[in-house]
Amino acid sequence: MSGIIGKKIGMTSVFGADGKYLPCTVILAGPCLVSQIRTKSNDGYDAVQLAFDDKKDKQSTKAELGHFKKVNSGAKRKIVEFREFPETPELGSEIKVDLFSEGEFVNVIGTSKGKGFQGVVRRHHFGGVGMQTHGQHNRLRAPGSLGASSDPSRVMKGMRMGGHMGHERIKIQNLQVIKVIPEQNLLVIKGAVPGHIGAYVIVEK
Repeated sequence: MSGIIGKKIGMTSVFGADGKYLPCTVILAGPCLVSQIRTKSNDGYDAVQLAFDDKKDKQSTKAELGHFKKVNSGAKRKIVEFREFPETPELGSEIKVDLFSEGEFVNVIGTSKGKGFQGVVRRHHFGGVGMQTHGQHNRLRAPGSLGASSDPSRVMKGMRMGGHMGHERIKIQNLQVIKVIPEQNLLVIKGAVPGHIGAYVIVEK
């Protein structure tokens, strides 16, 4: 799919045409540099490589500097390949937020916030505090029984337990574009998208 690389600015709210209150996410979408064109004859597949967000030369490797020197540009922080662009853009050109239009639906890919180690109540929405009578002592947020003891004498795979939560790649589908502000390269999308403020996201058509 075609798309653009962006950065999550934060959340706000707007009122729709029908007067409804709509929570929205503001994304700085592009401009993205077309840093490479993949072709089936050279690379085995067709794709367009986009780069976003300037990076200091002293923080870049020689390989990165050489790669972007081919398109007369400095190094970039985020590089993503997109397939199925409607028209193959010119090498060295820019993809801007006007790729999208108000009212259309998009998919947003990002990395969720890391929560660290969490128990079963927060991680898997267990009930937690149940009946506090009949001798229950200090097991208010415990997972309870993990299975039989004699057979199979082990914890089965897939058992919902405490563990690392968050910091996963997530795709949110069918989010509506509320507003496109090309002067500031801003995209206002209905609803929430994964990631913290300042996190990179990919917006697919």
